[in-house]
Amino acid sequence: MSTVTEETATAWCADPYADALRTGRGPLFLRRTDGWLLPLEVERWCAGADAADLDVLRRCEGAVLDVGCGPGRLVAALAGQGLRALGIDVSEAAVEHTVRVGGQALRRSVFESVPGEGRWDTALLIDGNVGIGGDPRALLRRVSELLAPGGLLIAETVPVDDVDERVHVRVADGRGATGAPFLWARLGTPALLRHARRTGWRPVDQWTAGGRSFVALRNRSADSTSSTAELPNSTAVISSQRARKPSPDRPVLDV
Repeated sequence: MSTVTEETATAWCADPYADALRTGRGPLFLRRTDGWLLPLEVERWCAGADAADLDVLRRCEGAVLDVGCGPGRLVAALAGQGLRALGIDVSEAAVEHTVRVGGQALRRSVFESVPGEGRWDTALLIDGNVGIGGDPRALLRRVSELLAPGGLLIAETVPVDDVDERVHVRVADGRGATGAPFLWARLGTPALLRHARRTGWRPVDQWTAGGRSFVALRNRSADSTSSTAELPNSTAVISSQRARKPSPDRPVLDV
């Protein structure tokens, strides 16, 4: 795992983020080095899926991988509809919350080995998760590797078109507690589309709902179809449980 990814994982695993998820309440912010604060919507994340979320989920296809699933409202909503879904997140508190509300989740970075690589039908980057790692093109390339050929990515963008920034931030609670610094990115829809086209993605839709902005993209197409990813047998896997190399038919977890 790269240094940047290690920094990001450490920041999101530490308080005050974990405390906010365990209580389901903020305030919580991303704090830039110049003091600028981006509010994080902890209460919405810890609630059930809202109308804008459900609009996203209706567009999902097949088996869904929620990258940076947080407290798991989307994974739980998909599971409640009888659909196959797995969340991955570097935060143990996020994984625990996801399992508690009825979803499946692994404590895992997107840049680590993920079960079913190359066979997921849909990937989600919601709630600002296009910012993971602070390098949008690296993230888009990695998500493409996780999806089956022709797979679908649904990403949420900043509802301000001209945003395209990569900055160092810390998680902060506004009361003095802060996490370690890490790189993050913020992208409006035009910026995401630029990065997507340069990394082999094809835009297929964009829309707004509930004051939020979304983009749907397809990765490379293929003449033949691949088998759909299967979920791991275990409900949740903590950081000491890493995936072995998956077989062509099924991912195998070291549990």
